[in-house]
Amino acid sequence: MNFNFELILFYAVIISGIICLLDLWFLAYKRNQSNKKMPIIIDYAWSFFPILLLVFLLRSFLFEPFRIPSGSLEPTLLQGDFILVNKFDYGIRLPVSHTKMISTHTPKRGDIVVFRWPPNPSFNFIKRVIGVPGDHISYVNKTLTVNGQTIPQSPVQNGVTVMEEGTEWQAQEKQENLFGLNHHIYTDANRPNNDFHDIVVPEHMYFVMGDNRDHSQDSRYWGFVPDKNIVGKAVLVWMSWDSNKTNVRWHRLGRAIH
Repeated sequence: MNFNFELILFYAVIISGIICLLDLWFLAYKRNQSNKKMPIIIDYAWSFFPILLLVFLLRSFLFEPFRIPSGSLEPTLLQGDFILVNKFDYGIRLPVSHTKMISTHTPKRGDIVVFRWPPNPSFNFIKRVIGVPGDHISYVNKTLTVNGQTIPQSPVQNGVTVMEEGTEWQAQEKQENLFGLNHHIYTDANRPNNDFHDIVVPEHMYFVMGDNRDHSQDSRYWGFVPDKNIVGKAVLVWMSWDSNKTNVRWHRLGRAIH
C-alpha cells in the first residue's frame, strides 16, 4: 500500500490546529473557571501542533527527505541512500495540490530530479534529466545523442554488481560528459540496446533516464515527465544503509549529488 504522507501530515496539522483554536477561544476559559484538568487530547494537540506545522512547512517549501528504493541510478545513487530534495529551486508550489505559485528555475540537463510518476502520480520516482523542452534525443548502441551531439563516454572499470533482489550482473562503468557535467553510468553488455532515434521533447516536458542505463524503467518506456509533476532537485545524501551488509555506508554521508 502506498501511503500519502504529505496528505496525512496535512490533515494532522489541520486537526491539531483546530483543536488548539477551539481550546484557545472557548474551552480554556471554561476549564480555568471550574479548575478542571486539561483533557489529554487537547494536551496532545498543543504538544504536537507546533512540531507538525514546522515539519509540514519545511518539507513542503524547503527540503524533503526521500529514500532510494532501487538501483536505477547506480553508481550515482545506491539503493538504501537517504537523500534531501530541494523543493524551492524549481519554484514554489502549494502543498497537496502542487499548484506552482512562483516560478524560479527550471530543470537542466544533468539534474537529478524527484517527480510524481506520470502513469501513477501517487508514486515518486527519481531519474536524471537528459532532455529539456525542444531537445532532440537519440540513444543508439548505448550511446546518447542530444541535439546531434554525441555525449562522450570514457571506460572506467568493469565489475560485478548486485541488484536489489540479489541477482549479480557484469557492469561496465563509464564516465559520461553531459554538456560539461561528468558523472558515472553503468551499462550491461548482456542486455538489449533499446535503441531509439530522434525523439523530440515537447514543451513543458522532460526526458529522464537512470544512470544504470540497462536496469532502469524511465522515459524510454513510459514517456515524458510533465513540469507539473516535478517535486524537486536531489542535492545531498544524508544517510545510507546497506541492507545486504546491514550497516551504514559512512563514506556516503554528506555527499553532494550531481
